[in-house]
Amino acid sequence: MKESFKVCFCCVRSFKVKTSEPPQEIKKLFDDYSGDGRMSADEMLRFVVEVQGEKHADTNYVKDIFHRLKHHGVFHPRGLHLEGFYRYLLSDFNSPLPLSGEVWQDMNQPLSHYFLYTGHNSYLTGNQLNSRSSTEPIVKALRSGVRVIELDLWPNSSGTEAEVRHGGTLTSTEDLQKCLNAVKENAFVVSEYPVVLTLEDHLPPDLQKKVAKMVSKTFGETLFRCTTDEYTECFPSPEALKNKILISTKPPKEYLQTQVSLGSTTDESVKAKKVKDAEELIQDEDEETVAIEYRDLISIHAGNRKGGMKNCLNGDPNRVIRLSMSEQWLETLAKTRGPDLVKFTQRNILRIFPKTARIDSSNYDPLVGWIHGAQMVAFNMQSHGRFLWMMQGMFKANGGCGYVKKPDVLLSNDPGGETFDPSSKNLQIKTVLKVKIYNGEGWNMDFSQDHFDRYSPPDFYARIGIAGIPLDTTSYRTETDTDEWFPVWDKEFEFPLRVPELALLYIIVKDYDSNTQNDFAGQTCLPLSEIRPGIRAVRLHDRAGEVYKHARLLVRFVLEPR
Repeated sequence: MKESFKVCFCCVRSFKVKTSEPPQEIKKLFDDYSGDGRMSADEMLRFVVEVQGEKHADTNYVKDIFHRLKHHGVFHPRGLHLEGFYRYLLSDFNSPLPLSGEVWQDMNQPLSHYFLYTGHNSYLTGNQLNSRSSTEPIVKALRSGVRVIELDLWPNSSGTEAEVRHGGTLTSTEDLQKCLNAVKENAFVVSEYPVVLTLEDHLPPDLQKKVAKMVSKTFGETLFRCTTDEYTECFPSPEALKNKILISTKPPKEYLQTQVSLGSTTDESVKAKKVKDAEELIQDEDEETVAIEYRDLISIHAGNRKGGMKNCLNGDPNRVIRLSMSEQWLETLAKTRGPDLVKFTQRNILRIFPKTARIDSSNYDPLVGWIHGAQMVAFNMQSHGRFLWMMQGMFKANGGCGYVKKPDVLLSNDPGGETFDPSSKNLQIKTVLKVKIYNGEGWNMDFSQDHFDRYSPPDFYARIGIAGIPLDTTSYRTETDTDEWFPVWDKEFEFPLRVPELALLYIIVKDYDSNTQNDFAGQTCLPLSEIRPGIRAVRLHDRAGEVYKHARLLVRFVLEPR
């Protein structure tokens, strides 16, 4: 079979088209586990236990595989032939991640013991400067498993109502009530675990009071309220907060202090007087109503970075808080005070947000936050790119519920009493991950003939890497398979890992072009803690994270403890 590409009026380039064939290693495995060219149910069971590492498998498990293969037209009553076996290996139900979608981690620990799927400026549809505000990205985020939604609240032009907008920019406004309704209606569609609504409010006390009433009326019984001091020293657990919405913002006093600290004066005595005057203003506005009503909404208190970079991580032994800092602050502290960050996040919640220079809604490396224990690494979900793929990959874990338990290394000190330091050069190798990329298929069905190259089939290569602590972070690439819709690489890579619990495996496929930028051809990112060993079908996703229907890779995973 040939594929032709028209170069000009009188010239046509023709290429012999190969089909997707089982690699030699797959053929040998089939021969080893079958007899007379057919693989029986018992032989398949032996294969999935010994090669795929599925120790739980039984005859019913194999019968289910055979039943699914009937729909592919590759099943024979006497067992699978080689092509049927190959189709099983490349099928959707041979995923590297668990198919059950079940939440399997312990969900009874405090919130500070989990990473939360977190959005930034969740109402924006595009850039941070002049894009449209809408409820659409809020709905999309919640239906993708995001558990932390951020709304910026500002007074409207008349000062009589609160509205949602990105202050100081040309972005449009959105109605606050519509945003609250969007949260209420979509909060628990894909996950029953709690949604945290972070309100970055820039409101005077009278509008805070209005917002408090609006939030209470909209969410009703689903709104979690801290009516006692039970959770002062420790956050409640995700399990205890199922189907609840939590409000996180600054209490009125802290809000006023923040507004004063943002002022132009550097005179501390002047600042102190402004704070005192502002607190008196609250009392004049009826402290019994405004302060109490607004405070009662807040279940995760957002504190100030008091004392600047030097003292912001000191914490309060009698009270847990949520602290926010920019990616720049985080990077600086990670270089000089990594263990202090880890220690702070063992009890408190740390939220990281993008630097203001990211007006294009780009994102930053989430691993810097995660390896230091930051629970809320806030991302612009409307963006694309490798860092967002990492975010999406991380939260494929634990059934996609939006909560991933932090590994023990971040939650407790070592036997010598030392707090984990992600930048340490003395960490020992725990596991070696071996990844063998055999081949790929499906691009000819997901893309047009000339999508990658006008005059020839694609020239695919794959880049594979680990994102994790600095010592574990590395990447490799395959050779380029020229003029092939069905690339064959047959290449194995080894990754020695010191903290595999924090590692993500990513694979990016591109079409090589010597004259222009290489074309994107698919990506995936997988949490190492969830990867099933064996030979697996790795489905590829587009730039936005949506899965392609056909494009996939055949990959073998081996984990060897040290």
